[in-house]
Amino acid sequence: MENKEIEKAQIQNVDKIIEYVPNSIVIKSIIKKPTGNVSVVALDAGEVLAGRITPFDTFVQVIDGHAEIIIDDNSNLLTTGESIIIPAHSSNTTKANVRFKMLTTIIKSGYEEVI
Repeated sequence: MENKEIEKAQIQNVDKIIEYVPNSIVIKSIIKKPTGNVSVVALDAGEVLAGRITPFDTFVQVIDGHAEIIIDDNSNLLTTGESIIIPAHSSNTTKANVRFKMLTTIIKSGYEEVI
């Protein structure tokens, strides 16, 4: 299945762009460019996005439910409307203790040459 961006110049309700799927993680790109991307992610209860490290900061905002974002072994519990920035080069895991949706934004600049 092709993952296209959503239609431009149209009003969107981010929470409605994506639906929960039992026992799954669903990702929908809103914008995907070489310089960064914005995605909506729905995780069903019990699902985990584990052990990721990226070279860019990632802004995460919970748009439905409750999330557990673990950054370098520090647990952060977020609820609808709350956000956190996952620093570049940090170990991070996202846990769905209950199902939730989040908006993620990655801007790919400023970390091209890490010594």
